[in-house]
Amino acid sequence: MRRLFLISVPYLWLLALFLIPFVIVLKISLSDTALAIPPYTPQLDLTTGWEGIKSFFGALDFENFVWLTEDDLYWKAYVSSLQIAVFSTLFALLVGYPIAYAMAQAPEQWRATLMMLIILPFWTSFLIRVYAWMGILSQEGLLNQFLMWLGVINEPLIILNTNKAVYIGIVYTYLPFMILPIYSALEKLDGSLLEAAEDLGCSRFTAFWLVTIPLSKNGIIAGCFLVFIPAIGEFVIPSLLGGSSTLMIGKVLWEEFFANLDWPVAAAVAVVLLLILIIPIILFQRNEQKQREAEQ
Repeated sequence: MRRLFLISVPYLWLLALFLIPFVIVLKISLSDTALAIPPYTPQLDLTTGWEGIKSFFGALDFENFVWLTEDDLYWKAYVSSLQIAVFSTLFALLVGYPIAYAMAQAPEQWRATLMMLIILPFWTSFLIRVYAWMGILSQEGLLNQFLMWLGVINEPLIILNTNKAVYIGIVYTYLPFMILPIYSALEKLDGSLLEAAEDLGCSRFTAFWLVTIPLSKNGIIAGCFLVFIPAIGEFVIPSLLGGSSTLMIGKVLWEEFFANLDWPVAAAVAVVLLLILIIPIILFQRNEQKQREAEQ
């Protein structure tokens, strides 16, 4: 009974917070828009008995998913979101790996302090940090003022309300998710392996490329998934830092739900987004499982 209880707790958690909400969203995606509360039809009425249940399921259709394939807005939003998420993940990797490597090479008494500095931004509200970047990247912001003071530029750069600002915001926000798993992998690295590679004639760069990078592969994969998965559905950062030309599926989803009140189409957009995210989530889980098996 104890084993059954321990196993049932996470499954009940997933049932309550994932499966049931997903079924509700899926049902809405198969419904039709209506001027009512809630703004979709059909509604399940159990008082009418079996006939009501049959008519309910008979009224469901896949017209909203067909509409997603016919309107260019939606597939362009998916492609744009994938592009921004992929490049943001690559930029976060390029920035995060050297930081994680420096943390792993730092004296042991400094590592806890460096770890705290990486986690410290999470102590501040996410919205406040995004609004701070609006003040930094605006034409009258700190970045332009500093560059003009140095004499690097003669007129303010236009960064805010562009895709560049979105990349900066996503990389800054999710950078700790890239650093921490890579640091965890590098911290366990046996330094004697690098010494052996150098004794066999490898230069420091060659030893780093042939030894350090492969042994930190699990951390790199975990960090990339932890950045890519939330970045593809990001809404706040492109809404505040991006301009009208910034097209991401999170913005489209919000507009369909709250601006157009088209819940069925919005639910269909959400279902397709979830199906896209299932692939990296499954790959991430398999990578974590292989890593646990390797450690055992």
